[in-house]
Amino acid sequence: MSFTRRNAMLQAAQAGLLSACGLSERPFVEQRRWPMAVPRSSILPARIGGKTIELRKLRAGPGLEGDELQIVKADGSLALQFYERWSVPPADGVEGCLMLWLNQSGRFSAVLPQGSRAIADITLEGSLTSLHIDLAQRRAEAVIALTAIDLRSPGRKILMQSNFTGKADLINGQPADQVHAQLAALSEVFDQIENAIP
Repeated sequence: MSFTRRNAMLQAAQAGLLSACGLSERPFVEQRRWPMAVPRSSILPARIGGKTIELRKLRAGPGLEGDELQIVKADGSLALQFYERWSVPPADGVEGCLMLWLNQSGRFSAVLPQGSRAIADITLEGSLTSLHIDLAQRRAEAVIALTAIDLRSPGRKILMQSNFTGKADLINGQPADQVHAQLAALSEVFDQIENAIP
């Protein structure tokens, strides 16, 4: 057997092996990391003499521990997008965005993270219970469960306890549109929370 023929047979065998392993003609797809930023339409300075708010660590609801973008398909099943991910775990990102949002609202003297040495008037605690795309409804949905507790009262009175829901329509359903819609849904939730804090 000639060298050329033997080489051709080896190449054919390698191609067949790769094909059998599912490695041929499968292009490399890079994971994309989407930043979580929920900008306000207006930014106001802190309110002198306003209440001081403590925002405790926002818990991740069931299924939101990972950083994958989530889609609820038409049949109601949940799909995680392996190649489309948030740059941080969603609950952590939403917590940071909500703190910034409230700080820029002009309603409070300060919004502090959990563990701050400053004395707060009200503490907020809760969880991100939903952040996904609903393909059947062609929209994004975000839900935050939140409780406001009065730290000034001896009995730590509950001032507010509610689920805040925001929705935003999809335009074309591409990943960038899905991200934009979810951030828009979060901005609606943040606006509701801002106005609900006593």
